[in-house]
Amino acid sequence: PPVPGPAVAVPAKGETKLPLKKIPGNYGVPIVGPFKDRLDYFYNQGRDEFFKSKIQKYNSTVFRTNMPPGPFISQDPKVVALLDGKSFPVLFDVTKVEKKDLFTGTYMPSTDLTGGYRILSYLDPSEPKHARLKQLLFFLLKSRRDHVIPEFQASYSELFETLEKEVAEKGKSSFQTANDQAGFNFLCRAFFGSNPPDTKLGTDGPSLISKWVLFQLGPVLKLGLPKYVEELLIHTFPLPPALVKKDYQRLYDFFYESSGSIQDEAEKLGISREEACHNLLFATCFNSFGGMKIFFPNMLKWIGRAGIKLHNRLATEIRSAIRSNGGKLTMAAMEQMPLMKSVVYEALRIEPPVPLQYGRAKKDIVIESHDAVFQVKQGEMLFGFQPFATKDPKIFERAEEFVGERFMGEEGEKLLKHVIWSNGPETQQPTLGNKQCAGKDFVVLMSRLLVVELFRRYDSFDIEVGKSALGAAVTVTSLKRASF
Repeated sequence: PPVPGPAVAVPAKGETKLPLKKIPGNYGVPIVGPFKDRLDYFYNQGRDEFFKSKIQKYNSTVFRTNMPPGPFISQDPKVVALLDGKSFPVLFDVTKVEKKDLFTGTYMPSTDLTGGYRILSYLDPSEPKHARLKQLLFFLLKSRRDHVIPEFQASYSELFETLEKEVAEKGKSSFQTANDQAGFNFLCRAFFGSNPPDTKLGTDGPSLISKWVLFQLGPVLKLGLPKYVEELLIHTFPLPPALVKKDYQRLYDFFYESSGSIQDEAEKLGISREEACHNLLFATCFNSFGGMKIFFPNMLKWIGRAGIKLHNRLATEIRSAIRSNGGKLTMAAMEQMPLMKSVVYEALRIEPPVPLQYGRAKKDIVIESHDAVFQVKQGEMLFGFQPFATKDPKIFERAEEFVGERFMGEEGEKLLKHVIWSNGPETQQPTLGNKQCAGKDFVVLMSRLLVVELFRRYDSFDIEVGKSALGAAVTVTSLKRASF
């Protein structure tokens, strides 16, 4: 059917009609402009300041810019940036934007890194395989749901024992190292009933995944190497997939042997066992494990910095709810922990694990910010930096602060539509026809379980926070055992 032109925005009664403005900004001279923007983004200004300076320069949260990596990895680095909570959600509207091959942004890693297949994350909902592969992930999550809580408790009991032992012996312990192993073991046990240390993979899973992910995300990461070494090594040319082929094969072999029943279901859906396995590997290692690797330390950082008053309230609420449910942790018990739930949402708001989102305009569209209306042409790339949308001061009070109780009560729950870490609002659900994270509720559940298990055991904890390529590097320096 013919595509209608952009609708004229008609203001609601009492609303002020926003002015139609030309999108400010430019892309500079080819190669030179993108290269300068890349240096500013990674080194001269840093990511947040790069965006802030352009907002101030153009007096607009919508503007044109280049996004890394640029030359010579991405052919076209030009984007229209959407940096407020009102314009950002257009990126979720699959009637307006296409998501084909945009998971990592203005470039796409070689499919040699994923067995020659375009994985679900890179498919647009209009592609026939999208629905079938997403259906497979829904089947996985549903069929294994009863294993999530017990396997999380088992895996993270091991983590807390490791932390306690190292803090007692050395005075500190890296949360990252323990979390990587616990997280990977948990996912494999919960999803596939397979314990990696008991297989040929052993304890190598997390290190193999980290290396494999670097080959995909290296062009948009800052590793902390000397500037020109890093520029030449990972930002200018893609790393050769052959260097990680053997590592990937080890992961693939483990998943192929562990996921037989899920592959059976894939065949019923018309997906080959091989393609299913590459997708299960990606969903587990890149999406789920990668999310835990980034988000769990970040969440621990914010809760740790919030201080002992919040810690005491969480410990009291969590232990009381468990006691009132016969001493057992259940989904029903967690529903009786409003502060705990709010704290998890607040961590997802203030530092979402996947900060960058992209979409290509399917047709000429109109986009509104708080201050103006802008016209975008068909084929233009839209880019959103989520932390600016979720810390929009016109939506959230004290937007830059971590407020643990922000989402409690009726008014707090109304704000959940602006928590958009999952490539969609928290108030909506993933479907076969959208690009919202298939494991949205699973990720929220995992995050709640971490907070619950932490405060079941400890009244409070102390941390030191450093930087890593994928978020915060958290070192635990003390754990105060539960006293009540």
